[in-house]
Amino acid sequence: MSSGIRFLVSTTVFCLLLILSLSLLHLHSSSSSYTDSFPGPTAWLPLLQRHASAAKATAATTVPVPPPLPPFPSGPTRTNVSHLFFGLGGSAKTWYTRHLYSGLWWVPGTTRGFVWLDRQPPANFSWPDDSPPYRLSSGPETGLMHRLSLSSYRWSPSQRIARIVKESYDLVRDGDEGEVRWFVMGDDDTVFFVENLVRVLSRYDYREMWYVGGVSESVEQDVRHSYNTAYGGAGFAVSYPLAEELAKVLDGCIERYRSYYGSDEKVAACVSEIGVPMTRELGFHQLDIKDDPYGLLAAHPIAPLVSLHHLDYVKPLFPNRTQLESLKILMGAYWADPARTLQQSFFYDKTRKWSVSISWGYTVQLYPFLVIAEELEVPLLTFRTWRWNQGPFVFNTRPLDPDHCKQPIAYYLDQVEEVEDGMTLTTYRQGTVGGLANSCNRTYYENARRIDRVLVTAEKLEIREGMKAPRRQCCELASGKDKSIMQVTLRRCKPGEAMLVWE
Repeated sequence: MSSGIRFLVSTTVFCLLLILSLSLLHLHSSSSSYTDSFPGPTAWLPLLQRHASAAKATAATTVPVPPPLPPFPSGPTRTNVSHLFFGLGGSAKTWYTRHLYSGLWWVPGTTRGFVWLDRQPPANFSWPDDSPPYRLSSGPETGLMHRLSLSSYRWSPSQRIARIVKESYDLVRDGDEGEVRWFVMGDDDTVFFVENLVRVLSRYDYREMWYVGGVSESVEQDVRHSYNTAYGGAGFAVSYPLAEELAKVLDGCIERYRSYYGSDEKVAACVSEIGVPMTRELGFHQLDIKDDPYGLLAAHPIAPLVSLHHLDYVKPLFPNRTQLESLKILMGAYWADPARTLQQSFFYDKTRKWSVSISWGYTVQLYPFLVIAEELEVPLLTFRTWRWNQGPFVFNTRPLDPDHCKQPIAYYLDQVEEVEDGMTLTTYRQGTVGGLANSCNRTYYENARRIDRVLVTAEKLEIREGMKAPRRQCCELASGKDKSIMQVTLRRCKPGEAMLVWE
């Protein structure tokens, strides 16, 4: 390479290095002024405000914009039982026996609403003090129902019951019932757990249009009657704004959908026309099942228990009890701690290799072997579908093994005590799953069967506990001298705590 070329290359490299050094020095000395001169978020506000003003002006000339809702209420204005208005579908013929169900949960002077009958009750029937007051629905001899009865389709009770939501709304609108936020529909044999219902509805802004309920447990029923219907036996809730819209269109819907089987299907069709979807809550129980509901209730979803229905079609919840006696036992636990009722927790006694599942206020299951959490939370198949099939259901199930040595030992609620402020003590005594004697005589099973009672201590769930993200509570085995008694404490899970079968 010639000396001239080498000189030229050297000079070029030197110049480039000099320029780079000067640039870096300039950036270092003026970095603050550079960043200060860059337009931050506030610099764009005038432009954004101009666009927003233009958009509002355009909207005002085309589509009316409703005023914004005030902040969602909390604290003292949170929804309570006084904001609910019940409308129960009943008949004079069935009320004589079914009023016993409403007597379990209706509190005169606190719960509000009516049971709607097809005619006056018999003159010799004294209306129970613990029942909701009654009103007469529109009958086929008057008004709309008379016109419907003249159609090609025979007038049915479902048409009358479908109108209860409208009749309830009209009653509240024209009367002096105080503030009503939710209209709650149900049947005369629906058992509501009202405090939990209030907890559930408090999650929703009652000033918007909401249609809240549950579907059938049996897939065959949902396929036949729709997954988008909130089933009336389980009960469903309609917010005031939706009830207001329903009242305007309901009569026409009854005529358009007169061929639909149930009143709840008719209401669902009307709600669909308005454009509001059904919001499903897992605590509404239609109980479209037959046989023994034990497996379902022993593995209840992590959700507040809201309702039970069709209790005349399943075995009593507790062995050697009538259904009414069983419900009184369950309601005793509910009144002690509403939010915790039927909530499932479980733990492992790894020394003895036992798995224990607790459905608070109902039952304890002791497995003399280890069962993973994913199985414990699945209901045992002690029940059948509404048409007496083994499935399918809208949730997973696991078979009850015919081998007695692979079945859990069951304990049923015997007593509920409030031992101190904010604490409960529940006692469960040994029974049998499905009422069948367990004949397993293996040593490991016999050792477990020596546990005669299970004592569960728990802190009452706070009212707002049900408003949080759902999670099973943890529990641990407490020490005791009596080897025939198992003592368990329920509590909130600690950070990083999990129910592990194997470490």
